[in-house]
Amino acid sequence: VQLQASGGGLVQAGGSLRLSCAASGRTFSSYAMGWFRQAPGKEREFVAAISRDGTSTFYADSVKDRFTISRDNAKNTVYLQMNSLKPEDTAVYYCAARYYSGSNYYTPTLYDSGYWGQGTQVTVSS
Repeated sequence: VQLQASGGGLVQAGGSLRLSCAASGRTFSSYAMGWFRQAPGKEREFVAAISRDGTSTFYADSVKDRFTISRDNAKNTVYLQMNSLKPEDTAVYYCAARYYSGSNYYTPTLYDSGYWGQGTQVTVSS
């Protein structure tokens, strides 16, 4: 699976952005998907994850009620709608995929052995 993230940019605090992650291959619906981010000088952190059929989602506490993860399996794409952005959301955002059918799709370490996109920069100005 190859992943291509897009949609990052510069936005003012309180604004919104929608990230997309397009996947290659014909078995996208067999993959749990996650979004992660890494700010300068910080470790990579989990943001959100979605089950392979899209019926279940999970969020980090820092983005809950502001971000929404979704997927369109017909388009081989996962999205991250980001609202009420804060300067602390500034980071490179990565999408990740893991061939997985279990219920623990939200476990961050699950994606360590998965596939990763190249990242897209999100900058939130104050």
